Amino acid sequence: MNSWKKLYCRTFQAALKAVLPFLPYRKPKIVGSVRDIPDILIQKRCSRVLIVTDEGIRKAGLTKRLQKALSDNGIPYSIYDKTVANPTTANVNEAMEMYISGGCNAIIGFGGGSSMDCAKALGVRIARPNSSLAKMKGILKVHKRLPLLIAIPTTAGTGSETTLAAVITDAETRHKYAINDFPLIPRYAVLDPKVTVSLPPFLTAATGMDALTHAIEAYIGRSTTPGTRKDSLLAVKLIFENLDRAYTEGGDMEARRNMMKASFYAGCAFTKSYVGYVHAVAHSLGGEYNVPHGLANSILLPLVLETYGTAVHKKLARLAVETGIAAQDTPAEQAASDFIRAIHEMKKRFQIGDTIPAIREEDIPKLSHYADKEANPLYPVPVLMDAKELEQFYYMLMEK
Repeated sequence: MNSWKKLYCRTFQAALKAVLPFLPYRKPKIVGSVRDIPDILIQKRCSRVLIVTDEGIRKAGLTKRLQKALSDNGIPYSIYDKTVANPTTANVNEAMEMYISGGCNAIIGFGGGSSMDCAKALGVRIARPNSSLAKMKGILKVHKRLPLLIAIPTTAGTGSETTLAAVITDAETRHKYAINDFPLIPRYAVLDPKVTVSLPPFLTAATGMDALTHAIEAYIGRSTTPGTRKDSLLAVKLIFENLDRAYTEGGDMEARRNMMKASFYAGCAFTKSYVGYVHAVAHSLGGEYNVPHGLANSILLPLVLETYGTAVHKKLARLAVETGIAAQDTPAEQAASDFIRAIHEMKKRFQIGDTIPAIREEDIPKLSHYADKEANPLYPVPVLMDAKELEQFYYMLMEK
């Protein structure tokens, strides 16, 4: 990256960090079970709710406990279950039609990050009916309060239940972009481990490593705060202690609950301190090839950490010590290397590969351009890279 662009990026990031203490960040109120939702809706005087989910979750019966709780309390509801893996503007428009025609005044995002992103974007369209989602992309462009938004994650990974972001794919251009504003933070996050028990091992692993990526990228960035560092460390520790158990013993409720906590704290961390190039590259792959976000993050994470080099050794060494991978007196370079190796080994245990076969070489300049636009100047990454430098990650992911 040229010197002028570096100066611009770092100046932008420094200014954003300076105003962090004055911005209206908040954490959602934690709810322990879906059975508590009717009381919230009654208290907030919400007469009808739209549940935003996907077909797989509904077919698996995961929404039944929520539906029963609503019905038992006389609360009418509609269900939009057409959300796709990388939610599109078409999904949001369809959900909006259902919301309006059903006379709804509350939204429940039920599922992984895709369902919650769709629910958030729906809230944006309800709050700003005369503005397209494309006009809302970027930061702080929504401004208006959304309808009551409750998030019920069925994976322990995305952290979407805590964040001010919704990532949406344009249905026509396939360009993937983020909408970031404080009204998008859900009012309530339901951390009910029972809804994650049926998650298959591979998805448990990929979403767990998604949470790990959130925590690490937030921790190694240049806009951390004491609070985000604390949340990141806790999340990384919980993941290393519980993800293998959740993967091998899906019914282990303690491991499932701890992974939900890890995802929540990782989400709180990156909401304030942002992510980095792992996410920027992963988003471009999701938009172009529909690669699941958690999977892309899992594959990219150790590659990007290795490329950052000495700039992250000290911080990765701290994570290595906190997780018991390295001793306190281990040299930073060695401890950082041990930590990255532990991530590689984790991937192998979870049968997560090293390549993404869908990548076409002729697409790489366009993909790296998207990643560059997303990340720079917003993400306070340890080492700045422009579009040309980001191309290396796509080549690393191609099958040899």
